[in-house]
Amino acid sequence: MSEARFRRPARLDPRDAEDLVGASDPALRNEVAHTTARAVVHRARAAEDPALVERLVRLVETEGLDAVAALWADAAPVTLPGALWRLYVLREWVRRDPQTVGLRYRLGVGVAPVQEAVAGVPRPPEPEDLRALADAVLSGVYAGDLAVALERAAAFCRILATGAAFDADAREAADPAGADRMTRGAAGLLRTAEELEQAAGCWRADALD
Repeated sequence: MSEARFRRPARLDPRDAEDLVGASDPALRNEVAHTTARAVVHRARAAEDPALVERLVRLVETEGLDAVAALWADAAPVTLPGALWRLYVLREWVRRDPQTVGLRYRLGVGVAPVQEAVAGVPRPPEPEDLRALADAVLSGVYAGDLAVALERAAAFCRILATGAAFDADAREAADPAGADRMTRGAAGLLRTAEELEQAAGCWRADALD
């Protein structure tokens, strides 16, 4: 998700994070990613506790993105930890830069009516509408239809990808380097949308681990 890259808050020393999950052992790192993702998701869904869901939605705000990255960032995209990582990065991008996200959304939504209906964001979107969607998606993972939550996030990414592509076209003459960056960002968002859609299908087939 190239458009959503930013500096991670220094809440956890990267060396400590690596030690925590055994970075020198990829198999162990992968096992920890899957084990923790299963534990977090299934326990939250079983607990049916709104306060717990709220804490999990705000996990990055309390623990820092580094802590979440240490657990799930290296997981394969179409897995439970991989999907969780992408949702948290998407939420953090919306939280930190709602102006850019809003611009991309407004540029892309006009040619993506199906995705707009799935995403469920009011038009025109205000920053609080975008934040509400990101929160609702993560809430759906922990206390709702997880496949629908993933599909809403995927639709949102598709709209943003379309908007980024339009923005790149508009800037091509004046800022070729910036336009190229946006085009690559659009491709990354589209790839993320496809991965989240595949993850939703796997969840429905009881095959998302």
